[in-house]
Amino acid sequence: MTGARAAHRPGGVESLLLASARRLAGPVRGLGTVVISAFGLLGLPEQALPLGYALFGLVLAGAAVDCWSGLTGRAPALSLGCAVVRVVAVCACQEWTGGGRGLWALNVLTTTAITLQWEWPPAVTVPVTAGLLAVDLAVAGGEDIGTLVPRLVFECLLARLGFVLLRRSGRTVDEQHRRRSVVARAEALSSARHRREREYLALLHDTAASTFLMVAVGGKDADPAEVAAYARRDLAILTGAAGGATARDSPVDLPASLRGLLDRDRPAVEFRDTGEAIPVPASVALAFVRAVHEALVNVERHARVDAAVLGVGREGNAVVVLVEDDGVGFAPEEVAVTRRGVRCSIVERVAAVGGHATVVSRPGRGTRVRLVWPGD
Repeated sequence: MTGARAAHRPGGVESLLLASARRLAGPVRGLGTVVISAFGLLGLPEQALPLGYALFGLVLAGAAVDCWSGLTGRAPALSLGCAVVRVVAVCACQEWTGGGRGLWALNVLTTTAITLQWEWPPAVTVPVTAGLLAVDLAVAGGEDIGTLVPRLVFECLLARLGFVLLRRSGRTVDEQHRRRSVVARAEALSSARHRREREYLALLHDTAASTFLMVAVGGKDADPAEVAAYARRDLAILTGAAGGATARDSPVDLPASLRGLLDRDRPAVEFRDTGEAIPVPASVALAFVRAVHEALVNVERHARVDAAVLGVGREGNAVVVLVEDDGVGFAPEEVAVTRRGVRCSIVERVAAVGGHATVVSRPGRGTRVRLVWPGD
């Protein structure tokens, strides 16, 4: 857009609607005047045909400019100038082509005035329309001024009203989209904040809460060196030194990540894999490593065995990780809701990255933790 049409640059649906209206105005005006002129040419007396053919050629040339300008968005002022010249020429010649007031001139004038409302602001359309009307009245005489002026004003007002309503509708849609985007962003931020809070609580359970529980249960018999080692590990995880956080989600080999858990003194972990690399997003690998770490901590502290099996592999497209032990087991349905270990540190943590976790256990039959990521 150039000139007056560049005064306002809306966005979104409003912009698309305005661009469509302005793109179509020129072709509609050009084709409309061609059809009107064709019928006008058919109704001319024989002596006026040479002048009629000349005017029709002018109309065709102006229609070509209108279509080119509207479809390409170039030279809108040229299209406006051609429209003015066309109306002036047809109106000025109506005494010879129509005998008095000719419908050819009247229809070309009204078609031009209406379509200009879709392209240009009132600062342009009002003086242009008034000038064209003055030319028409000057040639045809002022006897029809009482009917022509109200008709033209009414038609132009309807065209302008339609344009304004179209613009307001687009603006309303854009505002609704903006509000929905604001709500969606707020919901996304809230969801992300809740995920961070859940992760933080899970980390607290994995680290400081578990260490405090060990001290509380052990009392005076707790080994200070062991407590200090746990505390150092907890601090490293919470500060990110042990991979506690990452902002990247590039592919990571899951078996290689899980092998980092094998340097534990207790329990002795038997690692089973297929030997193939299983790339997963870094966030998924981090969640699985932390969930497996929590499962192994539970084996160490609650299963009363010194060994566990850690397996990783594929089932179709899905990635499956298993942690199994032959310990004393427990009844999952009897675990108090206030206990966050399995629920928060394993199940919810894996669910947060699009996977799911199941914990199967019975008293005296060991425990089996199954982590699945669909891989899609």
